[in-house]
Amino acid sequence: MNIEFNGKIWFWKGPAPWFFVTVPAKQSRDLKAISGLVTYGWGVIPVHVRIGKTEWTTSLFPKDGNYIVPIRASVRKAENLEEGDNVTIQLEIR
Repeated sequence: MNIEFNGKIWFWKGPAPWFFVTVPAKQSRDLKAISGLVTYGWGVIPVHVRIGKTEWTTSLFPKDGNYIVPIRASVRKAENLEEGDNVTIQLEIR
């Protein structure tokens, strides 16, 4: 399954601060429908992600009925991204 969407980068200031983009509700529902087939525990879903020319492997995390995509520092640096920027994300579910 491949998904493409636009979203805003936001910052989570928890004990391990990180940047994320929230998967929109419709695509999150589609992901939830297949999650039992692809999750490896706690509802996380392994994915291959692309923003611009940068690609990496990570996992989607369930949050508040949707999924969130963690955005690594190396990706933000390579694509010159900051909190609040809108990005187009391509996901390939593994």
